[in-house]
Amino acid sequence: MNSNIGVVGLSVMGMNLALNMADNGYRVSIFNRTISVVDKVMEENFHKNFTSTYSLKEFVKSLEKPRRIFLMVKSGKPVDMLIEQLIDIVEEGDIIIDGGNSFYKDTIRRTNYLKEKNINFLGVGISGGEEGARFGPAIMPGGTEEAYKYVKDIFEDISAKAYGESCCKYISEDGSGHYVKMVHNGIEYADMQLISEAYAILKNIGGLNNHEIQKVFEDWNKSELESYLIEITANIFKVKEDDGTYLLDNIMDKASQKGTGKWTNLEAIDLGVDISVISAALNARFMSNLKDERTKAENIIFKNTVGNNQDLNINLNMDRKELIKLVKNSLYISKIVSYAQGFKLLKAAEKEYSWNLNFSEIAKIFRGGCIIRAKFLNDISDAFVAESDVDNLILTKFFSNEINTGLEDLRRLLSITVQQGVPVSAMSSALGYIDTYRTSRSSANLIQAQRDYFGAHTFERLDREGSFHYEWIENNEK
Repeated sequence: MNSNIGVVGLSVMGMNLALNMADNGYRVSIFNRTISVVDKVMEENFHKNFTSTYSLKEFVKSLEKPRRIFLMVKSGKPVDMLIEQLIDIVEEGDIIIDGGNSFYKDTIRRTNYLKEKNINFLGVGISGGEEGARFGPAIMPGGTEEAYKYVKDIFEDISAKAYGESCCKYISEDGSGHYVKMVHNGIEYADMQLISEAYAILKNIGGLNNHEIQKVFEDWNKSELESYLIEITANIFKVKEDDGTYLLDNIMDKASQKGTGKWTNLEAIDLGVDISVISAALNARFMSNLKDERTKAENIIFKNTVGNNQDLNINLNMDRKELIKLVKNSLYISKIVSYAQGFKLLKAAEKEYSWNLNFSEIAKIFRGGCIIRAKFLNDISDAFVAESDVDNLILTKFFSNEINTGLEDLRRLLSITVQQGVPVSAMSSALGYIDTYRTSRSSANLIQAQRDYFGAHTFERLDREGSFHYEWIENNEK
């Protein structure tokens, strides 16, 4: 019997997705450019539903029609090279699926290219890492809905399940699936940075030790902050080395990134969308890699603060319990803003690329399998159902109430961090975004005047329609 689907690329993600499919009863053909890897997989991860193949022709021939070919290779040129090899082997109506971290514009280009040859192409965002691939990832498929019907059952079966639903929903046309995955990763950057800032405050201002911080995060994971990232953060604080020291304390304070966060920021710039919390998270990673410079600056630029506050009652007029509450509420409000910014970018992309995005369903995808899975995604999904045409998540009844409830705690906490010289750029950006968004009469009128003064760029007026120019220099000289 021919296989139901084939997987090309047997690295960690590809192999685990293939095993996941096989476990769910699907016959899976496997192939890898380095064919010795195929034998290794069959030896170390043998599955009765696997069919090993040793050439692309043999691989394609082993699949039932229409053929479903799942590519799990490195993004960029390797995907294009593999597609070119497959074109001469596959037939019209077959479906090529890219499950890697491809840039969405590459996916749009590939979709159009293969459409001319009557070959279907799906760009599929997959989140969850090695464990998710093996036992249930979040899946974000983009492409024609007609082609998706042929893989729908497979994808929904292998995906994570949350609240009785599959964490796989059809997104929209061409590059939409990879776009949603890109935004997911941007939110992930923000989420991680916000949590690390909460840690910095508890440690450097609250004076909490690792054991105490672990208990705080453990408690938070039983609240509205319940999420995968909060859960693993609590677990991280438990780990000790053989000498009794905490592993976390021995890890270098430098964070790398693979580029998806950068993609999200560049796209936001192109579409004119403020994703300042996500941008702050990316910039924080850049700054983290300036370790030598930061060490030098620490001895040159002084804090001029009271430093670490072991006695909060003396220095801040509050106890630890109150500080922990401020941090918790501030983290929650900041997380709301970061998700709101991500969905705002999706809304702009929907218009720009003529997609039809269901934001409530996208929030449901994120509830399981992926890195940003969190309890309050249920609230996000419900909010978009109740107010589907809302301009911004923070304007919905539920989340505007949450922000109004916790906003003063965020203000109070940030005033303390400023006084104590503890950097919390992502939380600060969240407050800046809220204050800017709620200001109906901003200072941008001065910017309009400045641009007209030095460049005759014209300006709009409040009292009449049209574009206007004023002879600033001439009239100032009179």
